[in-house]
Amino acid sequence: MAAALLCAFLAGCSIFGTTEDKRKDWTAEQYYKAAKDELDNGNWEQAAKIYEALESKFPYGRFAQQAQLEIAYAYYKQGEPVQAVSAVDKFMKLHPNHPAVDYAMYLKGLAFFKEDLGPLARLPMWKQDLADRDPRAARESFEVFKELVARFPNSAYAADSRERMAYLIEALARHEVKTAQYYLARGAPLAAVNRAQEVLTHFPNSPSRKDALDVMIQGYDLMGMKNLRDDAKRVLAMNYPEDPLSAAGKNNNKPWWKFWGAN
Repeated sequence: MAAALLCAFLAGCSIFGTTEDKRKDWTAEQYYKAAKDELDNGNWEQAAKIYEALESKFPYGRFAQQAQLEIAYAYYKQGEPVQAVSAVDKFMKLHPNHPAVDYAMYLKGLAFFKEDLGPLARLPMWKQDLADRDPRAARESFEVFKELVARFPNSAYAADSRERMAYLIEALARHEVKTAQYYLARGAPLAAVNRAQEVLTHFPNSPSRKDALDVMIQGYDLMGMKNLRDDAKRVLAMNYPEDPLSAAGKNNNKPWWKFWGAN
């Protein structure tokens, strides 16, 4: 019985051929249509494979161009951000003046953005604040969105890019504050103050600046730098009078920027 089934299987292969055999006479348009069908059905891996085959067999022309862009999307949806970024970079290098460059940049920013840690991150116990993660990808994402908005301010993707930039700024600011708080807890007040100052310098409009000032007050106090501590308290008092650490200097009317050497 097993032998009969094997013979039938082999006979079927000889009659119908493999998938690759069926595609050997396909046109670029047929490859593209098949890949697009897989993409539209959410079969990201299969779509990527067909796009790769298209690009390999027909490296030039409009279908190859579109395949280079859509394969980046397939990689992104498949959870392969590194490959997605690589595909976008390749597309933009080959077609720097393509009408879809703004979309390519947006896709690159999304690939870096990566709000979750993969399939497990969908479970509540696996959710992680972006501020708790390595900030390098967040910075890369921010820079891509920033360039997109600068180059294509009227792009259909500009508004969403701006919103993501705002989110990333706050996430990066929270990351600096958490790092500063860690140093403070570990008995390294100088390192804590330096990281807190990064928030005031690079993210001056972030809500996290209040926590950064709290760290600076505590850090300066631990180092015995009373004048700098009191300056930080005055800044805190003017901007966040409800904060308990701002008790000293509440009535000082000196503009807050004077304490940080601004002109």
